[in-house]
Amino acid sequence: MGFFAGGALKRLDLGGGAPQTLAPVTSARGGAWNEDGVILFAPSTSGPLMRVSASGGVATAVTTLGPQQQVHRTPHFLPDGSRFLFDVGGAAEGAGIYVGTLDGSPAVRLTPSNGAGAFHASGSLLWLRAGTLMGQRFDLSKTSLVGEPVTVADGVAGVSVAATGLVAYRPVAISRRQLTWVDRSGTARGTVGDVDGSLLNPRVSPDGRRVVVDRSVQANRDLWLLDGVRTSRITFDAAIDMRPAWSPDGTRIVFSSNRTGPLDLYEKLTSGADVEERLVASDQTKNPTSWSADGRFLLFHSLDPQTDLDLWVVPMALRPSTDASDRTPSVVLKTPARELQGVFSPDGRWVAYMSGESGRHEIYVRPFVPPSRAASADKPGGQWQVSTAGGIMPAWRPDGKELYFPQPGGRNDGGANCRDGHDARTRRASAALLHPRRWRRRGRGSGPAIRRRPRRTLPHQHGTRQRRRADHSADELEP
Repeated sequence: MGFFAGGALKRLDLGGGAPQTLAPVTSARGGAWNEDGVILFAPSTSGPLMRVSASGGVATAVTTLGPQQQVHRTPHFLPDGSRFLFDVGGAAEGAGIYVGTLDGSPAVRLTPSNGAGAFHASGSLLWLRAGTLMGQRFDLSKTSLVGEPVTVADGVAGVSVAATGLVAYRPVAISRRQLTWVDRSGTARGTVGDVDGSLLNPRVSPDGRRVVVDRSVQANRDLWLLDGVRTSRITFDAAIDMRPAWSPDGTRIVFSSNRTGPLDLYEKLTSGADVEERLVASDQTKNPTSWSADGRFLLFHSLDPQTDLDLWVVPMALRPSTDASDRTPSVVLKTPARELQGVFSPDGRWVAYMSGESGRHEIYVRPFVPPSRAASADKPGGQWQVSTAGGIMPAWRPDGKELYFPQPGGRNDGGANCRDGHDARTRRASAALLHPRRWRRRGRGSGPAIRRRPRRTLPHQHGTRQRRRADHSADELEP
């Protein structure tokens, strides 16, 4: 049996024995194993598919990224064992379901539809399109689809196809997400907007009056603004627009978009005027996480195939700059561990972030050194661990004296951590117990002193001191 665990692709013999590590991975995106003992796998959210022998050895690339392609993932072997289906993520021009070969021949695109494809013994290709399981005749000899696609089932979240032709699928869970204001005790104090199962990554504006979210309408993911009265769309591109971050004055938003292949960073006025400006472009997936209170710097994390997620910073200005050299990114922290979700302290002197260097995600704090005075960013010195039993997605209190963060797997003490329509057992397991930590500075240049306060259920979100949002999506942890 092959599986992913502990940052590696592993093999376990069902007859007994310890697991064997075959290859490193960062954020695995699927695998397949043929009868000749060849394993295909997608090691991260960017890059080509890799192959490795089931008995061990060196992993090598078996596909090559094309123009405007970000990632090759979810491989599925065809009956001959030498060809395979895989999904390509990126800009619309290069995305879709492809057929590749173990000899490295150029891949053939079958359909521009995104999603994992699977071969059915009847001679059909099955794939998901916006929650609908589709099927179409597949001529293996010509490596092409025949006829028109048909609907096999609606409301499908995942599918698996056996060689015998048996199809197993997981229905879409009914999600009723509602943005909710809660106080420090976890008591609900009001809602924002309508119930909407597609809402992701809400961010409260600096003045606490508006919320920007990712929202999907007709399978198109864009940014929307909610102000308690209106819900208005602010991005209109056919590509994915997501993971927003507010400017400190609330007039601009930076977000990620895959309009040119990888997720690059874009900036747009919240008024909707003018077009988006691309701030940071590279061949790596990037997501913005925090804009400093003085408006000078933007933190983001970027996915490196060698070091996983790293923290970066890019200089910003109070108004868009005309000099491209003013927007050169710099590394804040780059180690073999995964570092992500960095947030500036209100005074700009510290960065809180989550890291997996201990083997699980914990919250750390380190001084922020502006790029002009940056020391070696690959040395993890000068940092302090804040959490002790796991922690993700840190947020500062507006005065900088406390950090809030969810603890994965924490108990739900009855607070209003989220409102959705999932089964109560699922809600209790996924709702995060947040631990406040008192942040006490002992003088300039010294490290933080952390004092634990009594445990209680708290919301996690930037915003006003009394009103914070408590809706955490697992999507936050994806790069």
